[in-house]
Amino acid sequence: MNDTRVLVTGGAGFIGSNLANRLADGNEVVALDNCYLGTPENLRDDVAFVEGDVLDDDLPTDVDVVFHLAALSSRQMLEENPREGARVNVEGFVNVVEQARADGCETFVYATTSSIYGSQTEPCSEDMDVDAATGYDASMLGRERYAEYYSNFYDDLSLAGMRFFSVYQGYAGAEEHKGEYANTVSQFAEQIANGESPVLWGDGSQTRDFTHVSDIVDGIVRAAEERLDGVYNLGTGASYSFNEMVEMINDALGTDVEPEYAPVPIDNYVYHTKADSSKIREATGWTPEISFEEGVERVCEAYESSPSDD
Repeated sequence: MNDTRVLVTGGAGFIGSNLANRLADGNEVVALDNCYLGTPENLRDDVAFVEGDVLDDDLPTDVDVVFHLAALSSRQMLEENPREGARVNVEGFVNVVEQARADGCETFVYATTSSIYGSQTEPCSEDMDVDAATGYDASMLGRERYAEYYSNFYDDLSLAGMRFFSVYQGYAGAEEHKGEYANTVSQFAEQIANGESPVLWGDGSQTRDFTHVSDIVDGIVRAAEERLDGVYNLGTGASYSFNEMVEMINDALGTDVEPEYAPVPIDNYVYHTKADSSKIREATGWTPEISFEEGVERVCEAYESSPSDD
């Protein structure tokens, strides 16, 4: 993508800032964020930052492409404030689409979630049944249904929903400000590097399709370039248990920190995730480039001591 004016909502957050910074090479990028979980410090100087909310009037939607990543992006956030979560995740989505459409923007890529598949040990494809087991799931399914409406009603609009699987980068990237909402890879690496035992729910055998943020960003950009419509998985197709992840972090750091185990404290807990990303691969040629082994190494590099001069 080049010579394009784009808006990234949630643009100072984790995935949003990675996307905005990537696009800043050769494009005019506007990043909108209310600074709830984002910070302008995540952004390059050549990204135009606008502090604002997706529920505001007069958003900077006079662009060629909107990447809508702003959301209350976890189950816990929606349980703590369900009304605000619904407003931001659903009403905010509609507000951004309406303003962008009025300004002549016809290409829209937005964040949704893989958690709507529930626990699945086999690769999940986009034609599988989905379920709103939590308020967060319901809000993201609301986005998908509104996108389906807009796509069906307005022939000139394309709306691609990205069902992200477990996205990580590490605290040396743009995740540190997320704190307790950061991916478990990043949280556990930070704890183990500091000699603290990470707490794993259950017996640690639950699995996730951990996908590095750089691969996620590449998939988002390709979806816009091809003006995809509908929903698409972004994941590696490989899953690792939390026990395996802790072992890999210890190996990368040269440590031997044992995890602690605790009962699963919530209902409807998703024990397993795995993506079938063949749909976006066939549409764009996208394939993840960073294996989980390499990704863990990248996360842990920030904690490695500088080489000795001896």
